[in-house]
Amino acid sequence: MSSLLSAPVQKTKRSSQRGMVLWHGMRISELIELFGRKPDLHLSRWNRIALLPFTAAYNSALALAEQLLYGSRIEKTTLTEPPIFILGFWRSGTTLLHGLLSRDLRHTSPNMYQTLFPWHFLLTERLVSRATAGLLPKSRPMDNVKLSWDAPQEDEIALCVMSGLSPYAFLATPEDFREYWRTLDINNLNPNERARWKTSLLLLMKKITLLTNRRLVMKSPTHTFRISTLLEMFPDARFVYIYRNPYDVFRSAVHLRKVMIAENGLGRPVFKDAEMEIIRSYQACFDAYERDRYLIPQENLHEIRFENLEQEPLEEMAKLYEALDLPGFDELYDVLKPEEPQLKRYRKNVFRDDPRWMARVADELQPAFERYGYPLLPEMSNRADSGVCSVTRSTAGAL
Repeated sequence: MSSLLSAPVQKTKRSSQRGMVLWHGMRISELIELFGRKPDLHLSRWNRIALLPFTAAYNSALALAEQLLYGSRIEKTTLTEPPIFILGFWRSGTTLLHGLLSRDLRHTSPNMYQTLFPWHFLLTERLVSRATAGLLPKSRPMDNVKLSWDAPQEDEIALCVMSGLSPYAFLATPEDFREYWRTLDINNLNPNERARWKTSLLLLMKKITLLTNRRLVMKSPTHTFRISTLLEMFPDARFVYIYRNPYDVFRSAVHLRKVMIAENGLGRPVFKDAEMEIIRSYQACFDAYERDRYLIPQENLHEIRFENLEQEPLEEMAKLYEALDLPGFDELYDVLKPEEPQLKRYRKNVFRDDPRWMARVADELQPAFERYGYPLLPEMSNRADSGVCSVTRSTAGAL
């Protein structure tokens, strides 16, 4: 696998997914359910919409073929070791941490192809990923992290495709937040929905284990809301929680949400209340973690400050391996050491602050500033009064 980051840049990244949206991984049944929610549609997205019947039929046929060929083997598969779950709010550094942990040859993670086409990757990944590698953009649309079919990817994409019970389904209805908030916490779902969600997650994990027979590293910010459910399913799982300065998280998360709506929506991009929704989501994520982190045995949980990981990745990874009693750090060190200078040189997206929103972040998220030890900027109130905007940097690779 190549290094984690692409060439440094000095501006806010925004590019295209080239027409590929997460709905293209659904089977006919999931697509019918999606349209039952009356997603926003517009002719300007005709190319995305027109492909949906064909991709759904393709996925349905190949899912059936894969089940016939691999069904019994999947059923008999058990996880090699307790999985590792990476927790943290969007843009807090989960992608960087996921990439570093995935470089350990003892570990495996869902990749981009597997999360977008979870129903049939055992059957199709090797051939299709090679044939279509040149069609992918070089980096993700919201930042400068390299993009390839085999790059580690968050499993929430697969869970959205497989079950529809995901906050990411909100991307099809960006003016309606009800499903977003309902599906953040698995405990909000009815028993049948909970069972379907669990089945989807376990099926994905079994299929990846069948391919690699290694310890799974799963990364999705949404899992921060699901600690109790994950512990029900995997009592011995390890958890790594990463946090970052809330000011930087806010700037980058607003950018992320707008890009993902634009790149995955089936209608005109709508960014309703994006800033306030990010603040509300952060509050809910912080509260969920503070409530549930005590459920995790102390020896199975490790917390990392993003700024420390960014500056001293090898030192912080050594601490993580020691805290969670993970084997193999010496081998991981040999892999990562040559890349350490590049990791430290990585340039970040540039965002222009709105002082009013920065003051709102300071006010609404004060408990997080206190818990994580980040200072409230003393000049924030002065900037808000004067209306002066400053230019600050935020990490591009920290989804």
